Amino acid sequence: MNIFQVFQDPNTQWILFGSVLLGISSGVIGCFAYLRKQTLMGDALSHAALPGVCLAFILTGTKSIFFFLIGAMIAGILATMSISFITRYSRIKQDSALGIILTVFFGIGIVLLTQIQHSASGNQSGLDKFLFGQAASMVHSDVYTMAGISLFLIGVSIVFFKEFKLLSFDPGFAKGIGLPTMILDQFIMLLLVIAVVIGIQAVGVVLMAALLITPAVSARYWTEKLHVMIILAGLFGGTSGLIGTIISTWANNLPTGPLIVLSATSIFVVSIVLAPSRGVLAKAMRQKRAKTEILNQQQLKQAIKDGNA
Repeated sequence: MNIFQVFQDPNTQWILFGSVLLGISSGVIGCFAYLRKQTLMGDALSHAALPGVCLAFILTGTKSIFFFLIGAMIAGILATMSISFITRYSRIKQDSALGIILTVFFGIGIVLLTQIQHSASGNQSGLDKFLFGQAASMVHSDVYTMAGISLFLIGVSIVFFKEFKLLSFDPGFAKGIGLPTMILDQFIMLLLVIAVVIGIQAVGVVLMAALLITPAVSARYWTEKLHVMIILAGLFGGTSGLIGTIISTWANNLPTGPLIVLSATSIFVVSIVLAPSRGVLAKAMRQKRAKTEILNQQQLKQAIKDGNA
């Protein structure tokens, strides 16, 4: 299949559409998690979704994406509540609480998944694809669901932009002017849960955290303004979804989810090297100019000293 035939296949078009929207919404929501230094939260929530998926299958006996999404969302909400409870009523810091919840929920998920695979049910085949994602298994209804939730996440980020901005940069000031910071904080957590839930089928619970954070970190290298960062993060996320899906379709038997994450990582590497102010190349040029200026000043001082002598 050549590169032009990729865009002509109707199934590929749907998967491409869903992956691009997933990348955009993940990049946008990931900006707020990154700025609030909660990058590990996305990892914890994505791993916590696995037991929700397994329990949904055990209770319903069917591989329904709708029930899987509900189960994953409930598990994600329980994970955020558990993290908040641990940090509020103990001396354990948030990063330690995140690590505890991540491993506990994921361990429960692996146990349930193993139990399902050894059960007598014949429908469990392919359930482990939620670990690393399988975008090719998405049907039109899945893409509709993903598109609707992605647009919802983008819309909420636009509507609450000012509130999220204050909460990210100066939570003390936000609380001082009367904003419900605790509610907003939990609301952002809920949005992260939703973003993880819609991405587990395409990218998987293991790699979803990378799609949330990598575009946001890449965008941070290019700008100092939040609204520009959010736009760039959405652009980088959408581009990652586009490139990963095209490569996966063009090269047979390559998984879409990991390729999307690798595409996002490639953009991140380019950002590190070529970003105009924070990039490695820009810093090296500034250092070179600074050394040249110091050398010129030293030569000028030496010339003046020699002239006076």
